[in-house]
Amino acid sequence: MTIPIVVTGAAGFIGMHVAERLLDQGEEVIGVDVFNAYYSLALKDARAARLEGRPGFRMVRMDIADHGAFAELIKTSGTKRVIHLAAQAGVRYSIENPFAYERSNLAGHLSVLEACRTAEIEHLVYASSSSVYGDRPLNGEGFRETDPANDPVSLYAATKRSCEMLSQSYARLYGFPQTGLRFFTVYGPWGRPDMAYYGFAEKMLKGASIEVYGEGRMARDFTYIDDIVDGILGVLKHPPAPGGHEIYNIGDSDPVGLMDMIATLEAALGIEAKKVLVPMQPGDVPATFANIDKLKALCGYKPKINLAEGLARFVAWRIDFGNGFRTTEMKFPVPR
Repeated sequence: MTIPIVVTGAAGFIGMHVAERLLDQGEEVIGVDVFNAYYSLALKDARAARLEGRPGFRMVRMDIADHGAFAELIKTSGTKRVIHLAAQAGVRYSIENPFAYERSNLAGHLSVLEACRTAEIEHLVYASSSSVYGDRPLNGEGFRETDPANDPVSLYAATKRSCEMLSQSYARLYGFPQTGLRFFTVYGPWGRPDMAYYGFAEKMLKGASIEVYGEGRMARDFTYIDDIVDGILGVLKHPPAPGGHEIYNIGDSDPVGLMDMIATLEAALGIEAKKVLVPMQPGDVPATFANIDKLKALCGYKPKINLAEGLARFVAWRIDFGNGFRTTEMKFPVPR
């Protein structure tokens, strides 16, 4: 009998792709998701539908912050590996609805840690964020895991750094191995409609203008979803020693200017964007750049999909399938 792997946030962008890859590899997967209304539930339901019809998969609709229920699930599942991707994302939303982050990110992460501790989990892999690095200039080597991460510029970043510290304390106190992954601007098919590339595409297809934050002077280390999944599953196979807690950057390691990203998206869509340059939004940072030497040394991680190919794949998905998941559906309610 196959021992299942639990994936939290399985109806999310990264979670769905991780679960699919695990199923492709013959693993049994238990997905957990609360299906909150941060963005289109139609998109989350469609992601879940892709998984629920496959042998070896079971979706559990549950709030990970409901500790009693989640701990019971972990205990009865018999799992020994957990990939914890559930979280409340978004910088702007963290300013408008801070308490959503308290429950999803802080209480949720603590609930996962407690459940894993009592069930003697052999490896917990969890999602962190490049936002923990704060506001810093680009350099020729990128952001390293050893760089300071003590000056967050958004509540979202503060919660993700707090989760890292909670994990460090649990690894030391209770001895179960943990790995945190600092994701750098993940994009691709089935992505989140609140991300810039997705929102820009929607507006361009309608002939509407796009707001370019930071007056176009921002840069991001755009990382295609398949490369992200490669890194997550590579890390899963290499747990730290008992009591160990490791953090890795997972990105493309090739920052692209915002205006260059827009030009690439214009080429993929065959549409010229009507651009409106606006100041940077509160809580955002001007640039991100992952140094991936540590992850490469661990599992041979090497991104394969460049931005032009990745955006072309996203556009093909959007045209063929994603028309029903419009950013106009996003009302930013408090998640239920």
